[in-house]
Amino acid sequence: MKNFILFFLTLFVFFSCGTKRNTTNTTKEELKTEILWNELEKTVDSSGIDIHLPKIFHASRTLTFDLLHTKLELTPKWSNSSMNGKASLTIKAHFDSIEKVVLDAKAMDILSVKLNQKELKYSYDSLQLHIDLDKKYSRFEPFTIDIEYIAQPEKRALSSGQAITSDKGLYFINPSGVDKNKMPQIWTQGETESNSVWFPTIDSPNAKTAQEIILHVEDKYVTLSNGKLISSKKNGDGTRTDHWEQKLSHSPYLFMLFVGEFKIVKDYYTRPDGSKMEVFYYVEPEWESFAKDIFGETPQMIAYFSKLTGVEYPWDKYHQVVVRDYVSGAMENTGAVVFGEFVYKNKRELIDENDNSTIAHELFHHWFGDLVSCESWSNLPLNESFANYSQYLWDEYRYGRDEADYQAEKEKEGYFNQVNNSGGHPLIWHDYQDKEQMFDGHSYNKGGRILHLLRKTLGDSVFFQSLSLYLKTNRFKAAEYHQLRLAFEEVSGQDLNWFFSQWFEKSGHPKIDVEQYYSAANQELVLTVYQNQDLSNTPLYRLPIKIMIEDEAGQKIIPIDIQKVENKFVFPVKGKLKNVCFDYEKALFGEIKEYKPVEQYVHEYYSSKRYLSRKNALIEASKKINPEVKKMLFDALSDPFWEIRKTAIEQIRLLDESYAEKVNEKLIYLAKNDVNSKVRNESLIYLFQTLPTEDDKISLYINCLKTDSSYLVLGTSLELLAELRPSLAIENAKILEQENSNKIRVKIAQLYSSKGDDKHYPFFTELFKNQNFSYYDGIICLNSFSIYLSNQSPDLQLNALPIYKDILLKGSSLIKTFMGQNISFIINKAEEQIKELKAKIEFAEKKNLRTEVNLYQDLLDKYETVIKSWTEFFTEYESTK
Repeated sequence: MKNFILFFLTLFVFFSCGTKRNTTNTTKEELKTEILWNELEKTVDSSGIDIHLPKIFHASRTLTFDLLHTKLELTPKWSNSSMNGKASLTIKAHFDSIEKVVLDAKAMDILSVKLNQKELKYSYDSLQLHIDLDKKYSRFEPFTIDIEYIAQPEKRALSSGQAITSDKGLYFINPSGVDKNKMPQIWTQGETESNSVWFPTIDSPNAKTAQEIILHVEDKYVTLSNGKLISSKKNGDGTRTDHWEQKLSHSPYLFMLFVGEFKIVKDYYTRPDGSKMEVFYYVEPEWESFAKDIFGETPQMIAYFSKLTGVEYPWDKYHQVVVRDYVSGAMENTGAVVFGEFVYKNKRELIDENDNSTIAHELFHHWFGDLVSCESWSNLPLNESFANYSQYLWDEYRYGRDEADYQAEKEKEGYFNQVNNSGGHPLIWHDYQDKEQMFDGHSYNKGGRILHLLRKTLGDSVFFQSLSLYLKTNRFKAAEYHQLRLAFEEVSGQDLNWFFSQWFEKSGHPKIDVEQYYSAANQELVLTVYQNQDLSNTPLYRLPIKIMIEDEAGQKIIPIDIQKVENKFVFPVKGKLKNVCFDYEKALFGEIKEYKPVEQYVHEYYSSKRYLSRKNALIEASKKINPEVKKMLFDALSDPFWEIRKTAIEQIRLLDESYAEKVNEKLIYLAKNDVNSKVRNESLIYLFQTLPTEDDKISLYINCLKTDSSYLVLGTSLELLAELRPSLAIENAKILEQENSNKIRVKIAQLYSSKGDDKHYPFFTELFKNQNFSYYDGIICLNSFSIYLSNQSPDLQLNALPIYKDILLKGSSLIKTFMGQNISFIINKAEEQIKELKAKIEFAEKKNLRTEVNLYQDLLDKYETVIKSWTEFFTEYESTK
């Protein structure tokens, strides 16, 4: 699963979003596990020494029986968002003989339970189905239980987590078709344990089962599920029966189904033996022509990851579908991946950003997560850390190491942000309060960085051969992180307990200070490395890394092993010491402060091929301006990597007036010609402050509005132009209204919110007529509409009320969450108007200005109507929460 943690930068100062995490229901088995470990906590070993155990230990699910095959026959009922189901579960005892089966089955109506056509006794508590078998069965006696049921997801007691906003499992989107702008569709979301809302199963990652799904749908719909579509038969009554089969076993949380009137864009991956495998893209009709622009690199990714892991893509097919109102970012259902509508982008939008990292993330799960699954949610990094690291691997292959290191640095910052806000925990975390907590900056961000560190510690050959061994040894099984360690140990011949213990089992990260002392007389360098982390809750790390020393003899790459709080290393130097680069590979995970002379940083910028080294050198050297630093800053505007150029623009203001003319000349060139839209955009922002005349600025922004292909650049040009000449900005915005992109419409909405008048009201009504927003775009547009309305007449505010009611009815869950604050904003602004009008009336009455009094009183009465009507709407809104 791709986890999107969004920080909403809203337009209203009173808008703040704190997502409240609800605790999910604990199963009886989990509760027993916790009680067991609580009882053991106070025991002593044979020597009388206390055994220190965590108060809560989330072990993997105990499997008394195995699911061999799951066959589901399903008929969706759009009228009440339910699903009629028949489940045939082929089961065998895991080891000991069994006479009872307990299945997860949430919020269902159980109609019958049979074995060999004979009714079985059962009990059901809305969470689990307890079935008494007709006899005791050994592990050599598989049997099939048939269960008829009705899945009722709307009766599910919902909760949310850090990776999903709902755990309803089965979702009917716009089932009645009331929203003409949103295609009715059905989709599922199983992770962590929500697929048991729509079929009875062992809803645990360490369960594995083959699968068949037979779907009865109206003939107008296309369907998607795991495995291959082995038959599709029209029934002669306007319906069709599709039969999907997944012969290879996978975990129940990876089951999926989808129904909708989508277009299927066909693509293929060619296997090494020359055979072709289906790679299809399911999209809404208006996005059919862009499907290959969005997903088209998928076959190349499959080939690359197959080669890299040494394990050919193991599943039948690879299809991807984009759904509406999705509750997460994306999900790696085996061979049938679901994406939220954020991936919908046209060719111009793809200039500024694409979603290949997310596409790669979900694909890599098909090795790490689907082929080999984590045996418990405590071991989730075996899934998510690898998927996170796949983003680096793809960036490195497709765009180069600089881009990969840039994205990795952002991932690391995400981890630090979480630790600073909510603290840390081990990667393998057995004592979480709620399994949804596992989907955070540790399992994803930190885990991906630790895998990179392991790769650089052992080398590429050992790293990738170890991954191959791990996958081949544990294929179609569930694993824990010790099995990953054992694979690395077998290939490398090393005992790696030290690495896995400090990085996987312990919390925190190292905090490193690096000091150097160079003696020219002795031709000697003393490097002192300190570990400054709090050792009461963070380990003292072993950190084998490489340093680079450059002197008159050239560069030397030297391995060192940091194991103590204070570590001293002495190296001979020939002639002048030019630079010391700590952690030459820039792979070490932690907070690192390197103290060295500014001339070394300048030298490092010019000599290093590493993005992270050059950027750090640029920033650190800029703290002490001298002629060499000034030249470096200017030269960095021509750096081969776009993010360095962008960073140089951010730092270039440190240059003095002597550079002003040539800096402006260079930035005008970059604003018009740089290949990267982010660099062009940053140049425009900088030039707003430095171009000598207003006409120069207006000319530049008008030129960009006419010639640039990037919506990012267009939006910024529009915004800056509005600061200089609002009428020109509005004139150009009117032209841009025709662009088929919410990215530019968001900018136009923000412009009209503060600069618009009643002529721009139709723009907002049309904007919310379709409501085809992705993520927070809809919230920004709603906020802009509310600000716009607060500056318009009370008549217009009353006219807009039905539109807001329609937005509430049809809008996304995020828009609905923020609707109350928007209503309150409009009411508060109306109250401010009334307060001002009362003051004006009082003044006019004192001056006996009757015409003014009547005018102000008429306006006041209208604003009171606004308050009354919008307050009633707020009451309606509160009743729907």
